[in-house]
Amino acid sequence: MDNQIERRIQSSLDDIIAQDNVRILLAIESGSRAWGFSSKDSDYDVRFIYSRPIDAYLRISDMRDVIELPIVDDLDINGWDLKKSLRLLLISNPPILEWLSSPIIYRQDPIIEILRDAAKDFFDPVSTSYHYLSMAVKNHKHLQADLVSRKKYLYVLRPLFCIEWIMNNHTIPPMLFTKLVESSLCNSGDVVVVNAIKQLLIDKKNGKELDKQPRISVLDTFIEKRLSEYRSRDFGKSKPHNIALADDVFLQVLRG
Repeated sequence: MDNQIERRIQSSLDDIIAQDNVRILLAIESGSRAWGFSSKDSDYDVRFIYSRPIDAYLRISDMRDVIELPIVDDLDINGWDLKKSLRLLLISNPPILEWLSSPIIYRQDPIIEILRDAAKDFFDPVSTSYHYLSMAVKNHKHLQADLVSRKKYLYVLRPLFCIEWIMNNHTIPPMLFTKLVESSLCNSGDVVVVNAIKQLLIDKKNGKELDKQPRISVLDTFIEKRLSEYRSRDFGKSKPHNIALADDVFLQVLRG
């Protein structure tokens, strides 16, 4: 990573701590850079989990549970309060699961391991699969024109591969897109699809974020087949939310 970008990120995190009186538990890169398919001009999507002093939670009025900085050039920084993060972990929300497993870490308090361990207990294969299916369906709507965004192909393929990972492994999917592709396709003999994805990744990394190209028929066919299969699939029943565990983790983290 460019040293100047690193300094800007660290300086912004220091400002947040000072101005908002918070403790940053984890700060990571999310989105395309963490997934491994950023373009030359991709933004830096810095996300963080923070906690406030215990007294801040002992009040009648609700606090704002998000800190968002204005986007400046290619730097997009925002974070979620610990309580919000735990509420999302309770429902196995994919973004917070991905934050906790991001391969690009800017800062982390050792206590974040409590959340990482809890995430495995909170993880619900059923609700997470339905969430990823919704993401794939939503992004697939952007692949209907003659010229389409390369990143939209990846925004459809990645959640579809995440669903397959969950069905096969019953664990939280890895962040890296290439690991998902390898798990799904590299032993399938579907060389045409694998090569099409490899070329898409090359073009995405060498191009700009908003570049468009003609549709890729082999990927269209592959995506439509997977979408049809997963839309008609019954993933099962979600497991109960473990609120007692969430309360326990919340207190453990706050008490340090």
